[in-house]
Order: sequence, then C-alpha cells, then structure tokens
Amino acid sequence: MSLHPADERIIPEETIRVARAAFPKGSVYMRMRDALGPIYTDRAFAALFPRRGQPAESPARLALVTVMQFADGLTDRQAADAVRSRIDWTYALALELTDAGFDASVLSEFRDRLLSGDPAQVLFERMLEVVRSHKLLKERGRARTDSTHILAAIRTLNTLATVAPDWLRGWVPSVWFDRYGRRFEEYRLPPGKAGRYALAEQMGVDGSTLLTALHRPDAPDWLWRVPAVETLRQVWVQQFIIREDQLQWRTAEELPSSALLIRSPYDSEARYGQKRQTAWTGYKVHLTETCDDDLPSLITTVETTAAPTTDYEMTALIHEHLAQHARLPGVHLIDTGYMSADHIVTSGERGIDLVGPVAEEKSWQAQAKEGFDSTAFVIDWEAQRARCPQGHLSQKWHMRTGQPSPVLHFRFSRTACRACPVRSKCTQSATLPRVLTIYAQPAFEALQAARRRQQSAEFWQQYACRAGIEGTIAHRERAYGLAPRPVYWVGQDPSPASVYGSGPEHVAARRLARGR
Repeated sequence: MSLHPADERIIPEETIRVARAAFPKGSVYMRMRDALGPIYTDRAFAALFPRRGQPAESPARLALVTVMQFADGLTDRQAADAVRSRIDWTYALALELTDAGFDASVLSEFRDRLLSGDPAQVLFERMLEVVRSHKLLKERGRARTDSTHILAAIRTLNTLATVAPDWLRGWVPSVWFDRYGRRFEEYRLPPGKAGRYALAEQMGVDGSTLLTALHRPDAPDWLWRVPAVETLRQVWVQQFIIREDQLQWRTAEELPSSALLIRSPYDSEARYGQKRQTAWTGYKVHLTETCDDDLPSLITTVETTAAPTTDYEMTALIHEHLAQHARLPGVHLIDTGYMSADHIVTSGERGIDLVGPVAEEKSWQAQAKEGFDSTAFVIDWEAQRARCPQGHLSQKWHMRTGQPSPVLHFRFSRTACRACPVRSKCTQSATLPRVLTIYAQPAFEALQAARRRQQSAEFWQQYACRAGIEGTIAHRERAYGLAPRPVYWVGQDPSPASVYGSGPEHVAARRLARGR
C-alpha cells in the first residue's frame, strides 16, 4: 500500500449538525476535536509507507482510532464498528456521515507498520506537541514520577516439536511424552522440597540430553539457529552445573543476578523484581506526569525497564529524555527511591528543584540521636580538614571515587581521640580514632539542605501533590490493564493458565513454583 497524504481535514457541515443534535453538550471526543483540532497528520507517517501501490487508509485517522480504541478498551472489530456507528467518533475523525469505514484488519496492519518502522512513541509525542501548542503544557511547571510493575505473560514453548517433529520422534525417549505431555500445574508437582529438587534435576538431565542430541550428525544444522534453542541453552547454563560428572541444580547462591537470570524461555527479557513487599517477574514502568494546579495532568514520559532496575537508576534518564523534548519541569516530585545526593546536584544544574524525602543518615551516631553524626563537624573544604565538636582538626584527608558520588574520609588524631572525654559519642572503637565519611562538597551540602527542608511543614504540604501519580497508576491499572495484569505479546495465548509455564525447560527456569 502507498500513502497519498491529505491536507488538513475539515469536519463536514452535516456531520457537525447531526453530532451537535445528538450531543448538545458534546462528548469527550468531540470536545477533544474542538479543543485540539486534528491531532495527527498523514505526513507524520509517510516513512512507514512505500511511494507506489494501492492507496492506504489515512494513517492520521487510524492513529486517532487507535488512541480512542485504547481509551474505550475496544477490540479491533469493535473499533471498526465504532467508526461507522458512533457519531462522536465520526465527528472527531472528520468523516462524512455516509463514510463506510474500513475493515477491522486494517487496524492490526497499521500497528504492524508502526512496529516495523521506527515509531518509538510517535503517537504519544505528537499528542504532547499538540497540547503544548494549545498552552496546556506549562514550560518549567511541576511534575511527579512513580513506578509500578508489569507482569510478563509466561507459558510453555514447544518450538522443536513444531519445527522438527520427525527428528524428535526418531529418538526422544517414550517417558518424555508421559513426563512432559501435559502442562505442569501446581498439583502435579511433588509435594516436598526433596521431590521437587529431584524432578528439577531430572529435567536438567533431559534438557542436557536434548542439547547433546542437537550436536549429533543426524540433527539438522539449522536447529541451532532457532531462537528457542539458544534460549534453552542459556537457561540450562544458568540453572545447572556439572559436579563430579553429575548434573546438579544450582543453589540460589550460584544463580546469576536478577538482571541476567532468564525467568522464562517464552520471554527471555523478563526478569525477577521486588519492590517492598511486591515480587514479580516481568518489567517495570515509570510514569511522569504534570501536576500544575491550573492545567490538566498530562503524562510526559513513559519509561519501561527490566524489573530489577531501581528507581534510583532512572532519575537522570527521565530528566535526559524530558530535556530532549524540552519538557523539563521546574519542580519534580519523587519518592525516596528516586532521590540521592548526586541527583539533587545534577537536577539543580538542569534548573530542577528535586522534591522528595531523602534517607536519614545511617551512622550509628545519627540513629542513636545522641552521638556526633556528620552534622556535628565543621568542614573546611578549601583546607580539606574537618573540625570535631571538641575543636580538634582532622589529620588526614582522602577521596575515594568509583561510586555515584565521590566520598571523603577525614581521619582524626589517635592521641586526641584517645584522650577525648566524649569519645563514646564519637566512635565505638576501643583504640582507633574517628574517621568521618561524607560526600564531596556539592553532594554533602545538597543532602544536608534536603534533610533540613523535609523537617518543615511547608515541605510536606508541597510534597503531598506527589500522591496524585499513584492515583494515575491505579486508574490505568483498572481502566486499561497497565499493571499488574500480565502483558501478552503478539501470538500468545491470553488464557489464565498461560501465565504459568510448563514443559521441562520452563519449569526449571521458574524454579518449580515453590523451589528456591
């Protein structure tokens, strides 16, 4: 199909008359059209279509249908019917009342084109450009960020049985059909830990047998190029080890880190994550939205990461992406997970007031609330010396790099510390002197200022607005299935049972439900 871009479409007079009669006060889509005009243009999608061929359906209209379809939770068929039957959709799309619409398959073909090109977030970014042009997105306003989890949809793979059934049938032991012919559910697993370990190791032996068979001369060479086979190999390397010529299931301590461990061969990028009391396998999404009092709340960036990625790692990246589109806020409200001394400094350099609770000092002196923590010392940054509460100056200074922020160590005199009358409030060592460890000057001063600010009622009054992002996430969970419902990828069975894997290679990867 080829694209023949159309000029800006005007809503037909008859469509306006009938729509106004049906909706005297308008509908959400009619008001959207009236306020924002035509959001998408055909030319924005020109790169996705060839220059020759049968004329394609207007991508601008398909893009808007895709947005409205998602907002209303419609299937492709329901959305295609809505184009023909709903007068408010006809109004928003600037169609004639007699327009016959299009077949439902056109929507999936359009999404395929978006995914095959370089769409990134073209629908999202264009929408924000339009609302900015209508002054609904404030320059250097106020924003808030939070994250939630996305569950990976996990089910079994039978790739080899599909692509090479004759080869498998020629050598696979008959017991495999009994062992793996049915989906593994919780009730089919051995009841005790020892039984589950034995089953896992038997699966390990079977998987190794399969991988060995793939190396035999009679195995088709192209099987090693099947992605599922490579995933199987990686899973077995991660899950099993040979000790004294015997295959054994790795202990929890021997497994790779969460960032590397494959949790499911169906979705090899899904990872295990934990945030407070919530644990899941999948991904994490970070939403940032505006929260200015006089304007609507608008999501300005969406970042999807692996599940183990911490909130702390995302603060600078979120700011970088916002800066690329000139959407940096003047005030950014975030929770403790996103906060750090170095983020306060770097955000300030971008002109952002990072507002959020910072962790209290972890030293035993600060926790006891009666010892000399870092705030009790006076730092002479130019002289690179610290003065303790008793007036003694540090004797040595050392900077350690390689961390998110450089760390300074001030060591005091052993003689002075030994004779100090308040030594018990300064160090718990019987013989060693006090060593004061703090961040370098910019981060140290920013952190101390943040801790002082959060002691005020004004800070918590300002910070209270951040809670709105949790409502945004909760609304998207209920209305649009953002999380924690599983995300099903193209071609995957969306049945509830598919969330839990089966088959030898899969059960071992997910640690047999209640394994380690």
